[in-house]
Amino acid sequence: MSEVFTLYGASISLYTGKVRAYLRYKNIPFVEKPVTADIIRQIGYFMIPVLETPEGELVQDSTEIIDHLERRFTGSSIYPEHPVQRLLSLLLEVYGDEWLVIPAMHYRWNYNRDYILVEFGKTVVPEGSVTEQLEAGTRLSAPFSGSLPLLGVNESSSPAIEAWYEELLAHLNHHLKDREYLFGSRPSIADYGLMGPLYAHNYRDPRSGELMRKLAPNLVRWVDMMNTPSPNSGHFEEALPNTLAPIMQRIFQECIPVMVATGDALQSWFEEHPETTEIPRSVGTFNVSIGDAETNRGIFPFNYWMFQRPLNYYRALGAKDRSAVDAYLQSVGGFDCMQYAPEFQLKRDHFKLIRAD
Repeated sequence: MSEVFTLYGASISLYTGKVRAYLRYKNIPFVEKPVTADIIRQIGYFMIPVLETPEGELVQDSTEIIDHLERRFTGSSIYPEHPVQRLLSLLLEVYGDEWLVIPAMHYRWNYNRDYILVEFGKTVVPEGSVTEQLEAGTRLSAPFSGSLPLLGVNESSSPAIEAWYEELLAHLNHHLKDREYLFGSRPSIADYGLMGPLYAHNYRDPRSGELMRKLAPNLVRWVDMMNTPSPNSGHFEEALPNTLAPIMQRIFQECIPVMVATGDALQSWFEEHPETTEIPRSVGTFNVSIGDAETNRGIFPFNYWMFQRPLNYYRALGAKDRSAVDAYLQSVGGFDCMQYAPEFQLKRDHFKLIRAD
């Protein structure tokens, strides 16, 4: 059987961009297709990307797809061995997947709406007229554009989101001045976590793409390199660059406290629903901080499932590695957050999120 995989996704999809870049770096043969009704039926809901293996197995969720392929294919691992780099790479993946979706969605739907409606339409009626594509795109995109309030994107929070995002562009542009990827000349899981929002939305959409080209040319070069990598090449730096510190400080100020609060909210939800196995997409709302703005946001259990990855890695560290990691965490204000230890674990089973214990 030919070792050709099928990636069901779309050019406008945040998480498809993450997986596509990984497949190219690992030099894994694949074809990309739009998702089909049969794939949606097997998964149980509409979601991309989905990977179909040559044996017909379906893997859904960008992180699970990447980890499935890491186990299957040898070559240059995208997980650094150095414990500090490994933990930071996992945290940066959480940041990209679960927090940078905020500016990605803000810029897409508040600055690039007309463009993206046609792009959505092209995915379902590629041969249709612009009018037909616009009508189809408007129907197809409604759940996505309608999700802004749940993400905490509104008129009062938008200025803070833009200030934060432009600050991040400046930090990433500086960090990538003298290196190809976040940790050296080899991409890590952190690069793929950031690639999703920074490529499919903020690079590819015209208004936000113009902003990135103006403020962060080194980041633009990084995006291009992620899309056209030298397969299975490069290495991770031995020393941790100081230019990552301001990025990590901001992550521990805003993103990770929300992940911890999500864990607390889930614990309360479990106490109120002791017999429930499957966990819903959202379990309420709470207030979060983005810069100097307070905004209401949905409580997404999936966010916590992602945060478990760095938490579990941290808990499993031996004494020597823990000492080195703790020293770095103290320096960027992340030590207290990483002591979080709830009584539950989450896992995904048959494409659904459930309590593992």
